[in-house]
Formats: sequence, C-alpha cells, structure tokens
Amino acid sequence: MIKDFDSYPADLQEFAHYKLTVEGRSEKTVSEYLSDMRTFCRFIVSKRGGLPLDAEALMEVNIDHLDRGFFEGISKNDIFDFLTFVLGDRQNGTAARSRKLSALRSFYKYMTVKRNYFENNPAKDMESPKKKKQLPKHLSVDESIDLLSAVKNDPESKTRERDFCILTLFLNCGMRLSELCGINLGDIDREMKSLRVMGKGSKERVVYLNSACREALSDYLKIRLATREVKEKENALFLSRLGKRISNKTVQWMVKKYLGEAGLEYKHYSTHKLRHTAATLMYQSGDVDIRVLKDILGHEQLNTTQIYTHVSNSGMEAAMEHNPLAKVKIKEKPKDTEQ
Repeated sequence: MIKDFDSYPADLQEFAHYKLTVEGRSEKTVSEYLSDMRTFCRFIVSKRGGLPLDAEALMEVNIDHLDRGFFEGISKNDIFDFLTFVLGDRQNGTAARSRKLSALRSFYKYMTVKRNYFENNPAKDMESPKKKKQLPKHLSVDESIDLLSAVKNDPESKTRERDFCILTLFLNCGMRLSELCGINLGDIDREMKSLRVMGKGSKERVVYLNSACREALSDYLKIRLATREVKEKENALFLSRLGKRISNKTVQWMVKKYLGEAGLEYKHYSTHKLRHTAATLMYQSGDVDIRVLKDILGHEQLNTTQIYTHVSNSGMEAAMEHNPLAKVKIKEKPKDTEQ
C-alpha cells in the first residue's frame, strides 16, 4: 500500500487507483507521481497564501482538503512558477523537473481525457526540459572481473554464493534491480536455460542464461534449497539473512560494498550501472543486434536502447586506422630545376 495514501486529495487518490489498476503501473511509479503532485499542491497553496516556501515550511502544508475546484483552477503560469521554483530553490536537475512535469501531464490527461472532469488541460503541450545526452557509465571487462573476484574471494562472507550469483546476473543479463529482487524459484525453467522476470508496467519477459549464469545459479541453489523450512515459507529466489525476500536496499548495499573492495568506489557505480555494463559489453562485442538488445533489456522503444550504440575511444581509434587512406603516403614530386 502507498504510504500516507489517505493524506492525498480525493482526485489524486482516484488518479492513483487508475494508474495502479487500469494501467498496471507499479506502486513505486505511482508513489513518485503522488509525491511530485503533493509538492506541487503544497507550493501552490503556499504561494497563494503568501506562506514561506522553504522545504521545512512546505512539509507542514496540509493538502487533503483540496477539492476539484482547486485543480481546475490551475493555470500554465502556475506550472511555470512551480518549475522555476524547483529549479532555483530546490536545485532540481533536468531529470527531476521532467519527472515532475510528467506527473502533472499524466494527472491532467486523466482529468480531461479519461474522465472529462475538466475542459482545460494546463499541462498540455508544455515542453520538457531538454536533457543533456550522456553516455551510460559502465564497467570495463577487467573491472567486471575484479568485481566478481572481490565476491568470490571474500572468506568472511556468509552469503558469498548468493552475492556472486546476483552480480553475475546483473553483469550478464542486464536486469533491473526490481526485476532481480522479484525473481521466484518457479520462474526458473527446469533446464536452467532461462528465467522469467517482471519488468516495467508489469510486463513479463524471458531472460536467457549463459553458462556463467547457470553455473553461479546452480552453486547458489544448492544452498538456497538446502534450507527446507525456508523453502516452504518463502518462494523468492534470493533471500536475506532472515530468510525473507531480499530487498532492493540490501542488494544496493552489497553492490556498494564489493565495488569498494574491488577498488571501484571512486567511480560512483550503482546497481543500474551494472545493467549499463551488461548492455554496453554485449553491444560492443559486435555480435548483438540493437533490436535483440532492446528485447533483452525489456525496452519498449528502440530509441531507449540506442544509447548503447556508442563505441569506445579504442573502437573509434581502430576504425580510423581501418580507413584505406590511413597508410597512404603521398609522395612529393621533385621540383623542376630548369630555369
């Protein structure tokens, strides 16, 4: 259940129910929408009432009483003022501002198009802040091996097989964090050639396992299935020390720990960077078509996957050397000495 759900206005609760039940959005996604809408509502209430706009004061603003008239009375200028506020006072970056605008767009689309409560949509046709195009950060092959070695050679770890399996799946399959934590024992096929994961928008997909994944999974399952009392109580593949489904935070902590032990903490990598690593290394191997990579990663649009079509500096250098003109030397004709 979404935290503090009853503290939101009735229209926002209805919107959230639609996102969860009809569109099948995850609780995490809907919670983020509601959080952004709450910040917006608190800002508008404070601005109109001449109240302080600092973070501490906004936290105290109550919005559960806001009715449909409040939302219908929002203008484009209100949204512009809000985006200016979160940029200046909150120092929100491009991605954060885009997410807040996306929440407003989605809410007003529901109120105007899906329910016909309003005629005017103040968020319609508003352009998102332009994002800077950045290449995804990823580990090199050698760095990936160092990370796996840090787990494999940790004599004090009581969860070595589990942690090694998790990192192997991240680096080879490009799973999202939520997908990995959500895997159940029944999602693995009998021959251990593939497993099912639940991706964004509750969309299921099959992830195929290479030999490294099968070996790591086999080693971990020997320990996982040996605990009979846990097996009957919990269907999750990856368990915490308490015998419950492993949490996102536990996996994030584990990854950060071993990045440090591998001497990679200075690069500020994360679980999502391991997903980038899998995708980048697969594409740079030269044997994976971009459309195949799209399906592996569970992307809906091809343009989302195309960020991985960048090549490394060494690849560009090699390409330059393959130019047929690279080694051609043009001889200078001797100068005519006759006068």
